[in-house]
Amino acid sequence: MTFAVSPRLPPLVLALVAPLAVSARAPDAPPPPARWAQVTIHERLIIRIPRMPRGAAAASAMSARAFSPVTWEERKAPRCVTMTAITGAMLDREGEVDLVVEGTKRVRAKLNDDCPTLDFYSGLYLKPTGDGKMCARRDSIRSRSGARCTIAAFRTLVPKR
Repeated sequence: MTFAVSPRLPPLVLALVAPLAVSARAPDAPPPPARWAQVTIHERLIIRIPRMPRGAAAASAMSARAFSPVTWEERKAPRCVTMTAITGAMLDREGEVDLVVEGTKRVRAKLNDDCPTLDFYSGLYLKPTGDGKMCARRDSIRSRSGARCTIAAFRTLVPKR
């Protein structure tokens, strides 16, 4: 009678015997040296504010009574705007970005003098802050190309009568 030995038997035997061999080391042998590693995780979150097209901006700015574009008057505004309330942006004047807040209100962000608004025609980006607000003289807006402009002040826009 002959017995055939399976070629899988030796790896199976090693797999079963290996844990016993590790636990059977000499009791006075020093443990292997500890290995320490440091892992740093960087989180990067950017909020994109889309630029509203001219047609949509003009349609939303029409007066219901006269069907003519509304002219805006600047008034005093708070120093900070809640980031989650911003729904869009419009570029009408050099050095200024009009932000649509909560769908109907408008706030004008006046940028520093050395900042061309031409960079923001594909939209703008905000880096989230700990308090969830975008504040004048503290925060900046970023363009898709990488340009960064500090916000000098905010002004509330109201329809001129």
